[in-house]
Amino acid sequence: MLFCQVGQARSLREICGGLAASEGKLKHLGLPAAPPRSTLAYANEHRPWGLYQSVFYQLLEKCQGVARSQGGRGKGKKFRFKNKLLSLDATVIGLCASVFDWAHYQRTKGAVKLHLLLDHEGHLPSFAVITEGKQHEIRVARQIRFAPGMIVGHRPGYTDYDWFVELTQQGVYWVTRLKDNADYAVVEERELPQRKGLLRDQVIFFYQLAEAGVECFFRRIEYVDEQSGQVLVFLSNHVTLAAATVAAVYKERWQIELFSRP
Repeated sequence: MLFCQVGQARSLREICGGLAASEGKLKHLGLPAAPPRSTLAYANEHRPWGLYQSVFYQLLEKCQGVARSQGGRGKGKKFRFKNKLLSLDATVIGLCASVFDWAHYQRTKGAVKLHLLLDHEGHLPSFAVITEGKQHEIRVARQIRFAPGMIVGHRPGYTDYDWFVELTQQGVYWVTRLKDNADYAVVEERELPQRKGLLRDQVIFFYQLAEAGVECFFRRIEYVDEQSGQVLVFLSNHVTLAAATVAAVYKERWQIELFSRP
């Protein structure tokens, strides 16, 4: 079944055929020949699920060790801060409504939603859960417990001011995009360094929180993307990171998009 996943086989016939073409390697594993389809089908039907769980965690531990030995975040750009960097996202996976009748999404479509937390130390997933396709992202995000000092990048779909305050109180940092309809006021204009692309670095508060008696301030950073020329507005609760670093953290979040792409 590992061969099935790695080789992207779609049937028992493909698995057996692929293994038969690699009998020299199988003999090194102590297998005299590739198993016939009937044997594989019987084993697949009667094998306990706990075996797959055990193998998964063994492989994950192995991959994490390789990622650490190769220098943390790999060959990509390294940040100066030592905080663990994570990205949070959710992806809708379409299913056939007539086959998966429990996965109702739209009138004629079925779907589930994969909620994924990606650790940028080796770009390995550290949390994943599958829910119904209509499940809102923030409901799952609130169930995740982050360690103090972590930096979490996520898209505007996770905007929840109360959740932002909770993370801030827990010592968890985050970076996201500010929604266009956000109702806020500026309390400080920070001096900008001589860095291309930076337009503004502001300290703000949201009226919704202020009216509820919650005092919490955030960073609002305007940045021009060099490639597209688009003005991007970032929001964060980290008050000491350089404005350019905040923008770079959100850009790094695109790794989870690449990871989730089929």
